[in-house]
Amino acid sequence: MKHSILKTTVAALALAVSAGAALADKAEGQLNVAFTKELENVDSYFNSSREGVVMQRAVWDGLIYRDPATNEYKGNLATSWEWIDDTTLEFKLREGVTFHNGEAFNADDVVYTVNFVADEANGVKTQRNVNWMKSAEKIDDYTVRIYLKDKFPAAIEFLSGPVSIYPNEYYAEAGPTGMGLKPVGTGPYKVVSVVPGQHFVLEKNEDYHDSPKGQPAIDKVDIRTIPDVNTQIAEMFSGSLDLIWQVPADQAEKLGQMGQFTVANESTMRVGYLNMDAAGRSKMDPNPFTDVRVRQAVNHAIDRKTIVAALLKGQSKVVSTPCFPSQFGCVQDVTVYDYDPEKAKALLAEAGYPDGFETEFYAYRNREYAEAIASYLNAVGIKTDFKMLKYSALRELNMKGEVPLSFLTWGSYSINDASAMVSQFFKHGSLDDARDDQVLADLNVADSATDPDTRIEYYDKALKRITAQAYWAPLFSYNTNYVFKTSVNYTPTADEVLRFTTMSWN
Repeated sequence: MKHSILKTTVAALALAVSAGAALADKAEGQLNVAFTKELENVDSYFNSSREGVVMQRAVWDGLIYRDPATNEYKGNLATSWEWIDDTTLEFKLREGVTFHNGEAFNADDVVYTVNFVADEANGVKTQRNVNWMKSAEKIDDYTVRIYLKDKFPAAIEFLSGPVSIYPNEYYAEAGPTGMGLKPVGTGPYKVVSVVPGQHFVLEKNEDYHDSPKGQPAIDKVDIRTIPDVNTQIAEMFSGSLDLIWQVPADQAEKLGQMGQFTVANESTMRVGYLNMDAAGRSKMDPNPFTDVRVRQAVNHAIDRKTIVAALLKGQSKVVSTPCFPSQFGCVQDVTVYDYDPEKAKALLAEAGYPDGFETEFYAYRNREYAEAIASYLNAVGIKTDFKMLKYSALRELNMKGEVPLSFLTWGSYSINDASAMVSQFFKHGSLDDARDDQVLADLNVADSATDPDTRIEYYDKALKRITAQAYWAPLFSYNTNYVFKTSVNYTPTADEVLRFTTMSWN
């Protein structure tokens, strides 16, 4: 069905290509981009979507920048840094930087931002990104110290990613709501218009400092939320869009064969997985997922290789761990569950479900993937009542512990450390449906040890237990298909971040 829809769309719009080309003539240097999912709040600390990460990197800066090609850490709002002791980092700050609203950047902004986001009462959406910081202290106008709650060797990695610096005077008055409507940062792009969840307009920051992000070449970026991919493709043909991303593999292949667009496929750190209510938090009664044999059956029921080959394609791979393989500490010597539906049925019978059982099954993206997973579960007797929700709605249900089984994904905010994923979901937080005390103890050591070998040793222990107990069914890594006009020059990176500063016109 999807192929026929795409063919109809392409045929209907092919005649409009020549007319549409005039619209895409780099008018006023504006790049027109589509987001598929709604970004409800642009404030980077109060959303956890990939679209939010894209906006964060464009609008704000952090103290440190990690080069996506070399993984080298470089100074951004900080020019240098050093460890004073195991829990204290001191930064020398860049002088002469100005926020988009004219405020001068200095140590006060760093101190205010860190102290605000580190306070759990202020409700930062992804606590794991900030809760390792205790506080910040101003030494002088361009020197600041950040104090950690405990040893946290991944601090530099986190500071190079999701920790953005906000203007203290503006944020104290505007708060997350005001920042979401009128974002103010030091980044390469200013936000000049926001229609929450629907439309964002960015303009080049003419006064952008000498950042390792590079100077923007595109004058204006116009971003609209267009949930339907076929509508996005139609607008590519009509000329009203220049770039779309996260395009399903079959549609990207069709567009690539036409020779009118550049189609690029790149791997990402995003992992798809099934989360099961092992701790019995949901209202399901009885709850089969509290039995390890049922969770193991779920793992054996799914043909990951076929899903990857038939649906994801590109550079996606089967994943057996609750983290991305490149992340430090993501040990691969774990329990692996081969596709074995007969073994799945036997495990269900052993657990007391010879005829299977019924369960609600939730997802927020990739309906086709979720439906394929549901068909595999149904085949072994796990009858799914499938519910497709928006990301924010499903996340809230998950945080309340009201979801027995769900297909979810996590991109780790592109942080190349296992703590950004495994520790996000298995340390008794609101999204932890395992609540395993031994896993918690091992991760506490792994996250805080300064010796790399000790970190690996304890991540190994945690991952072995998580996979043996089958708390998740890890599925696959994602890839991203980017489709853009031949007039656009862009090379995607493996961290799944659209970087407008690296785009230019051919």
